[in-house]
Amino acid sequence: MTARRLPIQDAVSAGGIVWRKAADGGLEVVVCGRQRLWGLPKGTPDAGEAIEQTALREVREETGLEVALGPKIGSIEYWFTSGGTRFHKFVHHWLMTPTGGDVADHDHEFDAVEWMPLERARRLLSYQNERRMLDDAVRLLDGAA
Repeated sequence: MTARRLPIQDAVSAGGIVWRKAADGGLEVVVCGRQRLWGLPKGTPDAGEAIEQTALREVREETGLEVALGPKIGSIEYWFTSGGTRFHKFVHHWLMTPTGGDVADHDHEFDAVEWMPLERARRLLSYQNERRMLDDAVRLLDGAA
């Protein structure tokens, strides 16, 4: 008996790492939590939307913050299966700085959206690939200093 091959479809999301200097001189970043999972804000493009616009919109919706787009950090790539289709997903991330808003105004998708020190955020992030993206963001910030 031959195994049935699932159809493959590409998928894309975009988001960012919102950062600021803390009062103690360290870095703080925004992370989003739901139940026991913590992650970076990101989401799917609307029809006709440029990927950078998606990143800005999704971060605004999910965190309640208005942000400015900085340099691209990189992308995460992974595979998953849903509804009988195998997806090859790419998630693009940018550095972002807050320009207004408040994390208290985050959307319903998350139970909590918080500013936290870099090391705490790194410990809480649920996925290794997002911890790697955070590490890449820190390297970018260190190189800009």
